[in-house]
Parts: sequence; C-alpha cells; structure tokens
Amino acid sequence: MQPKVLKYILDIESAIQEIEWIKEKCSFDYDQFASDIIFQRAVERDLEIIGEAIRKMIELDSLIYISSAKNIIGLRNIIAHAYDSVDPQLLWGIIMKNIPILGQELKELKSN
Repeated sequence: MQPKVLKYILDIESAIQEIEWIKEKCSFDYDQFASDIIFQRAVERDLEIIGEAIRKMIELDSLIYISSAKNIIGLRNIIAHAYDSVDPQLLWGIIMKNIPILGQELKELKSN
C-alpha cells in the first residue's frame, strides 16, 4: 500500500472516531443530534474530509474498493456546494448506517 493511501485511511479513521464520539455525546438519540447545530456541523466537516480522502485514494490507486465511494464523494460535494440542502435526518442515517460499514472496509483494506 502506498504511504499516501495509508495516510488517507488514517485521516478517514480519525474522522470516523470523531463521528462515533458525537453519537455517544448525543446518547445515540436523533432528537439530541437534530437539536445541536454544532454536532451537525462537526459531522458535516468529518463527512467532507472522508469524501475528499476517498476521492484522493481512488485517484492514487483505482483498484481500491469502497462499496459506497461514489455516494460518499457525492455527499462531500453536496455538503461543500449545496450545503443548504443537507438535512440532519440524512446525516443521522449516514452516521448510523454507513459509517460503521466504511470503518469495516477500511480495516479490511489495511489488513491486505
């Protein structure tokens, strides 16, 4: 694995850890998350970082497989350019359903 790819994986893992911390601080409760704009903005930023890192990883090595790479990169673009259409419910669904899958895929990538 290229050192740059590993760096991006570590960046993504760091963002995932921050997201997991936010979920814990919200007691895994959507209403708490939806009522806290700071948590929402932090998750948006972490998702932007994840999207950009995945884009760069795939540019470096087109054989890297992340199951929802296109969706993750697309979400990054939405957050960056159409921020007013980002809904807390969308963010919550992503951090509860998709982020754990991404974390597992990264572990598998690192073990290869």
